[in-house]
Formats: sequence, C-alpha cells, structure tokens
Amino acid sequence: MRVAIFGAGGVGAYFGARLAEAGTELAVIARGAHLEAIRADGLRVDSVLGDMRVEPAIASASTADVGPVDVVLLGVKTWQVAEAMQSLGPLLGRDTLVVPLQNGVETIDELTSALGSRHVAGGVCGGFCFIVAPGHVRHIGGTTFIKFGELDGRKTRRVEALRDAFVRARVDAAVPDDIRVALWEKFLLVVPFGGLGAVTRAPIGVLMTQPGTRELLTRGMREIEAIARARGVALPQDAVERTLATLDSVTPSGTSSLQRDVAAGKRSELDEWTGAVVRLGKRSGVPTPLHDFLYATLLPQERRARGELEF
Repeated sequence: MRVAIFGAGGVGAYFGARLAEAGTELAVIARGAHLEAIRADGLRVDSVLGDMRVEPAIASASTADVGPVDVVLLGVKTWQVAEAMQSLGPLLGRDTLVVPLQNGVETIDELTSALGSRHVAGGVCGGFCFIVAPGHVRHIGGTTFIKFGELDGRKTRRVEALRDAFVRARVDAAVPDDIRVALWEKFLLVVPFGGLGAVTRAPIGVLMTQPGTRELLTRGMREIEAIARARGVALPQDAVERTLATLDSVTPSGTSSLQRDVAAGKRSELDEWTGAVVRLGKRSGVPTPLHDFLYATLLPQERRARGELEF
C-alpha cells in the first residue's frame, strides 16, 4: 500500500509515522523548513506510545513527484482544504481514497464537489499532537484513534485494507457503519472545547473541573447535538454524556489546535468550527447562543491574524 500524507502537521505526521514504522510505503507532502528537516533527518515523532524516527519513501512539496497512491491522508488545516484540493490530482489513481482528518462536518461535501464521491471518504481522528520544531512532532496522549469509511457505509476492500494497515501499526482504527455520525461526535467534542479553551486560555483539565466552564462545555455540546438531530444525523441518545466522560479521561494539560493557534496569533479554524455551528444553527432553525458569543468574541483576533484588522 502507498500512502501519502498531504500536510504533515501534528496528526498527519503521527499517523503517517506509525504506518511507515510498520512497513507502509509513505510519501510526505510538506513545505518550507518542515520539509527540509524531514528530508535531512527523517520525520521524528516523540510519543507517549513510543518514539519514532522514520524515513519517508518520498518527501516533497509537489504531488507530481509522488504520483498515484492508494490513500491520501489529508492533514492540512480546514481553511487550507480548498487550496490543497487543487494539488491532489497527481495523487489520484482510479481507486485512490482521500481521507480528510480535519475537525469539521463540511469538508467531505467540499471534497466530494471537487473530486467526486468515488475518491472521498469520511475521516476523523483523535490525539494531542503538534509540531515542536521542523521535522519534529510531539504526541502527548489523549484518546488517540482514527476512524474512516465510505460515505455510503459500504465496507469496501480499500477501507478494510487501510484499517488493517493501521492495526499492524498498533493504531486504534475503526470503520464505523455511519462515518457521518462519527464526524458529528468528534465535532461535538472538539468545538466547544476549542472555543472555550481559546477564550479562557485554560487546558481541558481546568475546563472540566471548574463548575462554570464544565456547564458551558455541556451547553455547547447540547447546541451541536440539536443541530445534528435537526439535520438527520443519528447521534446516540447519550452522545453528550459520553463526550463529557471522554474529556474527563484525557490528558489534563491538553489544549485544542484552535486554542493554540489563537494564543500564538495565528490564523485558526474558528470559521470552520465555531462559525460552522453558528451557520448550521441558523440554517437548521436551532438557537446557538453560546457559540454566537464565542464566535463574536474570538473573531477580532482571528481577523487580525488574517491581516484584515489592526489593533
């Protein structure tokens, strides 16, 4: 199996390195100092589950240098997906599967419109992973997993082969019956956590143990749950309770990528996370007062990071 990681940030690098360590042929699409470091010294991942340093078969800024692969793990930020789609062509063979790893519920529709449903799966993953230096990623734990599946729910040979590759790599991998449910379950977990973490600048352990912030997290989850049900997504009846239990069990020092980006003054996925809740709530007739507040509060910083506002 040939797998390409397009966007070797935190989660892309982690899952790619696990596959390469287990013998999967890995190509890495990256750029800048990150790419140069991978070319020079390999991809280094420090992980609570075991450190790795792997040598990708190919590391390039151009998909043309890679050619067709069996699977593309799309690890770019959600706001980078539109640009990334324009470069995916050389990676696509007749049966190539593109698995997006973004935290969001709109990316698969965006990819399907551009690439056709034949090439697009749903994908979702977990784990606290982030770049600490060029060519160097750290994985500090959290509930670490990857789920993916055909959009029509079929258990095809290609998704089963990818799952088997991850199992050989000692990764918790699954092919759910309905990948859209899995996407909304992750959306329900990460978006309130990300928005409240960005506003409070506190890690998940603090958010979960302070009564006020725990209540706000719960309210945010209920807003997303109501939108999902209004849109016909068959979330489990205890989705919020299960999500709270998951967050109770994760590494207390964990922060979301959105929180880290906002704190660093970088462009974040605010529009694709909190903004998506606001948009989809309006379309579905579901009130979203908490996410309305979080979006309006964080938007000035987001616009400054994009160069649209000075202060």
